[in-house]
Amino acid sequence: MPHELPGLSGGVDGYGSAIRRRENTTRRDLSYPPLPEPLTISVYDNHTHLEIADGEHPLSYREQLDRASSVGVRGVIQVGGDVETSRWSAAAALIEPRMLAAVAIHPNEAPALEEAGTLDDALAVIHELAGQPRVVAIGETGLDFFRTPEEGRAAQFRSFEAHIRIAKEHNLAMQIHDRDAHEAVIETLLRVGAPERTVFHCFSGDADMARLCAAQGWYMSFAGNVTFKNAGNLREALSAAPRNLLLVETDAPFLTPLPYRGRPNAPYLLPNTLRGMAAHLETDVSLLAAQITANTELVYGRWDAEPVTAAFADQNEDQNPDRAPLGGLA
Repeated sequence: MPHELPGLSGGVDGYGSAIRRRENTTRRDLSYPPLPEPLTISVYDNHTHLEIADGEHPLSYREQLDRASSVGVRGVIQVGGDVETSRWSAAAALIEPRMLAAVAIHPNEAPALEEAGTLDDALAVIHELAGQPRVVAIGETGLDFFRTPEEGRAAQFRSFEAHIRIAKEHNLAMQIHDRDAHEAVIETLLRVGAPERTVFHCFSGDADMARLCAAQGWYMSFAGNVTFKNAGNLREALSAAPRNLLLVETDAPFLTPLPYRGRPNAPYLLPNTLRGMAAHLETDVSLLAAQITANTELVYGRWDAEPVTAAFADQNEDQNPDRAPLGGLA
């Protein structure tokens, strides 16, 4: 039996399942959409949450990545949002060559941690994980004024600034979560000093903000919502963004692109978003894919830059039954 990821209790394929489940608060179709036509030029998913199960029949992270590989998605950035999911992300990246990890305390987690007196402890874990092999980014971090009332925002700012320092100390990229907080996020980055490679995940600004980000050399990652009929502002931002600063993501299991909005999202559906972007930009899908792939590797490096250090070897299990926990993260 293959070793399990730290903190997991098996999984649907024997390699470790998701550790969270998406809440199904609406009457939506819980079936996974069909595979799209494979891309000719492969791309990377800049931001996904394979630790979150979704759908009537949830897929393991390995099943997710197998489907993604079959349609030209060559790798993913697996993103944490608290101590548990950041540890999971770092550990999974150690054994999965198609995965690199980002670790952070999500801005919506910071106020409760601050109130409990444990925010500094959580940040210390993120600092430690940032030094692990195949952890290539700090994220998702930033500000969220949509869910957090005024009294919780000081904790968000403190956490955000700490993450910026961690990213710069470890020379890692940073993935920004920015919801209803554009001006405050930008002011903080300019005041504190943004990491050299800063990415606005699930870019939600308008064309003016895209031009401001471009002037600073910040990357803009577009998710499935860029295909939504009511997302004209995002498509205007896409048009304003320089091609050399574009990335693409799923933010799975959320933000499933048209025509499957509301159903479970997964990295294998990234081609739908990419084709929607290319159609709006009136460019060839393969040309856009090649540009975005080059951009992604400039931000995070190559997925094989650091080898997996605890790869599964089923045939050797009997000879090595006492292998230590992966990366010391248990």
